[in-house]
Amino acid sequence: DDCAIMRLRLREILEPEFTIVAEATDGEEALSLYGQHKPDFVTLDITMPKVNGMDTLKEMIASHPEAKIVIVSAVGQKQTVFEALALGAKDFVVKPFDAERVLRAVKRLFD
Repeated sequence: DDCAIMRLRLREILEPEFTIVAEATDGEEALSLYGQHKPDFVTLDITMPKVNGMDTLKEMIASHPEAKIVIVSAVGQKQTVFEALALGAKDFVVKPFDAERVLRAVKRLFD
């Protein structure tokens, strides 16, 4: 997420149960960090500078088909949600997000 406040909020929600290994401010950085850290899952925004979330999602899945990605975005139009899921996202959480909804989406990745 390019917004520091959103990254902080996600950290507050996830850290009690998960270890955050990296944070990216744009899609280009997210792709690089994924390659370095190979995290168990990724939360990914759609609206980001340099490389947007949809292009990042496509590239991440193409390079790492095992990637578990949850989209967390204010862009919650049905077409965008369907496209993200078709491209390989495992879930889509619309901002402003509810902490319980984020945790449910992430925990479902490991069922």
